[in-house]
Amino acid sequence: MAITQEIIQSALKNIIDPNTGRDFISGKSARNIQINGSDVSVDIVLGYPAKSVMTGVKTLIENGLQGIADVGKVTVNIGSRIAAHKAQQGVTLLPNVKNIIAVASGKGGVGKSTTSVNLALALAAEGATVGLLDADIYGPSQPQMLGISGRPESSDGKSMEPMLAHGIQAMSIGFLVDTDTPMVWRGPMVTGALEQLLRDTKWRDLDYLIIDLPPGTGDIQLTLAQKIPVTGAIIVTTPQDIALLDARKGLKMFEKVGIPILGIVENMSTHICSNCGHEEHIFGAGGGQKMCDDYQVDLLGSLPLDMSIRVLTDGGKPTVIAEPDSKIASIYKEIARKAAIKIANAGLDHSSKFPNIVIQNT
Repeated sequence: MAITQEIIQSALKNIIDPNTGRDFISGKSARNIQINGSDVSVDIVLGYPAKSVMTGVKTLIENGLQGIADVGKVTVNIGSRIAAHKAQQGVTLLPNVKNIIAVASGKGGVGKSTTSVNLALALAAEGATVGLLDADIYGPSQPQMLGISGRPESSDGKSMEPMLAHGIQAMSIGFLVDTDTPMVWRGPMVTGALEQLLRDTKWRDLDYLIIDLPPGTGDIQLTLAQKIPVTGAIIVTTPQDIALLDARKGLKMFEKVGIPILGIVENMSTHICSNCGHEEHIFGAGGGQKMCDDYQVDLLGSLPLDMSIRVLTDGGKPTVIAEPDSKIASIYKEIARKAAIKIANAGLDHSSKFPNIVIQNT
């Protein structure tokens, strides 16, 4: 039987990417199918960073194509390419930043900053180019979490070079002021500082920029919604009823301003005793999933209350970097991959393809 394009495409339609739940034809991942006699080659371009699962995806496709009668050698060339996706209506994308992910919480103390830094590092570990903006002007914590000190450099006196740590680019007001200096600023000064940090930093070809927001739904969040092109938001909460109450407010805020919710991360889901191994839901059970069910959003993942997460982050080497093969690091990577897949399935940004219209008097 002669091997045809239609036969290969039909086979690829029946192979499901376990990460997206879509086949490789409808997901538009399969490209450049080549047939040479009985030998077949195909390029697979994933729309999400997938370094830790890429070998498994490649093997899945190879096995599926080798199961076709009369097929000889199968060559699968696999990689990922992150595209720029549209943000809220009326806000144009930033130069050199394809996608912005806002990480928010309704209240403080739920582990939002720890989640932000580990998600940024997880996306980088999966193969993406990532930046992290610490938008908590009053209480910047990312410099310590990333183990960075010093001041950002400026080559032109107008813009700042991002600080570098563990393979990601970072910017924070904490790099510009002393650690014990309180930011006694009113709202307009804070939002102005946020925009300046974002726009005056020379981000270098970012696939994703993670913005670690302060808790609440105040001036900074409103500025973010109105002026900054956000691709999607992640809500961080604990299972506790009080935390969920405030997390719901944060979620509704993003809905009102047209920013898609990528999903919810439940922190401190369970506590496992370091002495006896007993597992206990000390902050309640199932709260994050119930919130997801109520608002038809995804639970991206649940993380335990584990002392190592706090110790490693306080020490400037978060879990994804310090213990990359640990169970906790794999949870962060899975959360990051799920968020990236949600973005990959969203609408693309086509603004750069439209010509500028200029009206002149002649």
